[in-house]
Amino acid sequence: MSFDMNDAEPQKSGDLIADGSFAKVIMTIRPGGVDGDSEIDRGLLKTSGTPGSDVKMLDAEFTVAEGPYARRKFWQVLTVSGGKLDDAGVSIGWKISKSTIRAMIDSALGLDPKDMSEAAKAKRVLRGLADLAGISFVAKIKVEASSNGRYGDSNKLDHVVVPTEPEWRKVMDGEVVPPAPGPKSRPKPALTVVAKPAWGQPASAPAASWSRPATTAPAKAPEPPPAKPAGPAWLNG
Repeated sequence: MSFDMNDAEPQKSGDLIADGSFAKVIMTIRPGGVDGDSEIDRGLLKTSGTPGSDVKMLDAEFTVAEGPYARRKFWQVLTVSGGKLDDAGVSIGWKISKSTIRAMIDSALGLDPKDMSEAAKAKRVLRGLADLAGISFVAKIKVEASSNGRYGDSNKLDHVVVPTEPEWRKVMDGEVVPPAPGPKSRPKPALTVVAKPAWGQPASAPAASWSRPATTAPAKAPEPPPAKPAGPAWLNG
C-alpha cells in the first residue's frame, strides 16, 4: 500500500503576526467548565490552575477576519474575578478586563468612548460575558516575549482600537495599515533552517530553500459565521 501525499494541504506557517499590526478580529470564548455569575455564563470561565489562586478567567480566542493575516489566531485570558484587590476590594484584573471589554463594544459598534448618551450606555450592558462570543472589533496586536525558554514568543492583544483612533476607520474600510511596533518590543529572532539528513535526499540534490513572500494585498474575508443565538443588538446586527 502506498500513501499519496500530493493532495495534502500545505502546512500552516508558525510565523507570528508582525508586532504592532492592526486588524479586525473576531473573538470566540473557549469554555473552561467554571460557572460565572450570570445564568448564561454557566461553565464559561476557567481557573488559573495555580495552587491557592482564586482567579477566574475568560479564555478568549481571536481570529483575524481579513487582510494579510486573515484566519490567523492568537489567544489571551481576561481576568473576571480574584487575584490582587484594590483599596475598595475590587479585583484589579477585572477592572482591566472590564475596560478592555467596553473598548471592544465601542470598537464593534463605532461608538465614541466619550458618548454617554442613554442609547450608547444601553449598548454597553451585557446579559453575561457569553454575549461577547462572536464580537468583531479592531485590534492592535503585539508580540509578547516568552518568559519561559521552553516556549517561543506569542501574539497578544496590545489594545482595542476605538473609533477615535485614525487606524480604526482605515481598518474598517479594508485598508492595510502598516504595523506600529511598541517601544518595548524586541525583534523576532531569525528562523533557522535545519539541513536534511543524508537519507532524506540524494547527495547531489541542492539544498532546499523556503520562504513565505510578504503579502501586500488583503486576503479574502472568511465565510460568514452561522447565525448566533439571541443576544444584544451589537452582537447580532
